Amino acid sequence: MKTQVAIVGAGPAGLLLGQLLHQAGIDNIIIERQSPDYVLSRIRAGILEQVTLDLLAEAGVAERVAREGQVHHSIELVFGGQRHAIDVHGLTGGKSVMAYGQTEVTRDLMAARSALGLTTVYEAQDVQIAEFEGTSPTVSWTQPNVAGGSVGIGGQRQELQCDFIAGCDGFHGVCRASVPQSAITTFEKVYPFGWLGILADVPPVSPHAIVYGNSELGFSLCSMRSLTRSRYYVQCPLTDTVDQWSDTRFWDELRRRLDPELAERVVTGPSIEKSIAPLRSFVAEPMRFGRLFLAGDAAHIVPPTGAKGLNLAASDVKFLSDAFKEHYLERSPVGLDQYSQRALKRVWKAERFSWWLTSLLHRFPDTAGFGQRVQEAELDYLVHSPAMSTSLSENYVGLPLDFGA
Repeated sequence: MKTQVAIVGAGPAGLLLGQLLHQAGIDNIIIERQSPDYVLSRIRAGILEQVTLDLLAEAGVAERVAREGQVHHSIELVFGGQRHAIDVHGLTGGKSVMAYGQTEVTRDLMAARSALGLTTVYEAQDVQIAEFEGTSPTVSWTQPNVAGGSVGIGGQRQELQCDFIAGCDGFHGVCRASVPQSAITTFEKVYPFGWLGILADVPPVSPHAIVYGNSELGFSLCSMRSLTRSRYYVQCPLTDTVDQWSDTRFWDELRRRLDPELAERVVTGPSIEKSIAPLRSFVAEPMRFGRLFLAGDAAHIVPPTGAKGLNLAASDVKFLSDAFKEHYLERSPVGLDQYSQRALKRVWKAERFSWWLTSLLHRFPDTAGFGQRVQEAELDYLVHSPAMSTSLSENYVGLPLDFGA
């Protein structure tokens, strides 16, 4: 088997890259170790920046998000028992974000790829990459079931020869793990708490804004997937388990962390998904190793506080797809040579914003007392300072791709 770009990972980053490359006439095959149903079962973020929306339009998969997505023009901050709105739309000259679940983005991209008859290999066993530091990289795996094309016989070892490998296989994927440790530098901060999140078929408490809460009990977040499906979170100890949190306990705790008026508006219902996620900041440098390029969670993780994970992956894909187009269509190596540097400049700005917002809103072991009052003072300054509110807003909607270039 041969292709121009082998993409490892069929999450939104890999699928989006494959779609953009196909639009440019660049052949690609995607290899994914999980089943399609498993990929679609992963519950992730649901806030899309304009850069991401533009890329979905370029990829030809923007129809449903335009129809079903909900525009958010503002942020609401709860602290000291009161709620304050920040006019993101007004402070950024008319920019906003779209609430639309990552699962739905993945579903749209899967459907588009299938309709085009493009090859995606699912349930790939023992995926390995090799020779990416030379001129003839390969991806190999044990033949699984196949979606979107007929590739070999089940149970046999398969090898895909390619010009380049795009590692879009997430934090625990094989691509970054295949890089020699001496060639890569990693930076990591692990936070001493987790997020307990539930998904429920109830109307959102605030249909036009995301609500962030800071209280002496800890962080809370009210977001949405649609006008009838909501996603809520509360900060919890990493030692907690889902079994310790009944739906009743969760709803009671969420209300305690909101202002009284908003707490009264919370509509409760049975959870359809409940999980606890640890928080970390992580960056791997560089993002290119010969003919292997990392994108998305394979190269970086941000706390979900700033809603940057999916959007950072999309900007990686933008830089990388443009670089491949320059290589194949213009015979220029500049985009590939500059990919890591360009992507990392944006990554670190998003890491800074996500770290800052996480530090501002959560209760840390040393936050009680003095620390809590300092957080409240900074939040009060934030909502009353036009300069500070503008800084928050422009980071929230996403900095331009060429910011600081």
